[in-house]
Amino acid sequence: MTKKILVVDDKKELRTLLKQYLEQEGFEIIQAEDGQKALFIARQEKPDVIILDLMMPEMGGYEFMRVFSREAVIPIIILTAKLEENDKVLGLELGADDYVTKPFSLRELTARIHAVLRRADKQAIVPDLLRAANITLDRTGRIIMVGNEQIDLTPSEFDLLATLMSTPGRAYSRLELLERLQGTAYEGYERTIDVHIRNLRTKIEPDDTKPQYIETVYGVGYRFAPQRRESGR
Repeated sequence: MTKKILVVDDKKELRTLLKQYLEQEGFEIIQAEDGQKALFIARQEKPDVIILDLMMPEMGGYEFMRVFSREAVIPIIILTAKLEENDKVLGLELGADDYVTKPFSLRELTARIHAVLRRADKQAIVPDLLRAANITLDRTGRIIMVGNEQIDLTPSEFDLLATLMSTPGRAYSRLELLERLQGTAYEGYERTIDVHIRNLRTKIEPDDTKPQYIETVYGVGYRFAPQRRESGR
């Protein structure tokens, strides 16, 4: 099935370039020139991936993500001309799954699109139910329950938690987790993992300042807390 991509950028020339190139790569492309129109189109068309510029008139990329992340879990790749780390981190905190800095390589962008799609497709077809501590993760329905409460996660947060929960007690390095999420070993941004972990802790931990589930393994990375058996006495 042809994957649908929503390209959101106020520069017509860039939208046209991406449309021509990505259609040659086999994707269906729909477009919007600002975040407000992108919201309307995304709600109607339900794309598989959104490529989102941050700096736009009317409604920029940050505001789009603040609104849309509450409605759907479609992967988002942000485009940014800014080089400041804080801009990238803010985008990731708002729900983006990856980013590309302008000017960028069309081949690199395509690789990142395939990576987020591969990850989403792989998770979607695995009929698996994970339970650990007070958390239940349904890979088929992509549902997270903490106790009796359903928790909304971004695609990257969901996949990161699924990886950690699949092997409680196993420590993953940031690079390992980055490669698991992106599905390829191209140069990554390991800070991404710290952002997703912080977001996950805020959403699933009783007290995110004293995490019980996702533990930091100093000098290594992160792990899901090993399950402790009751003594029975």
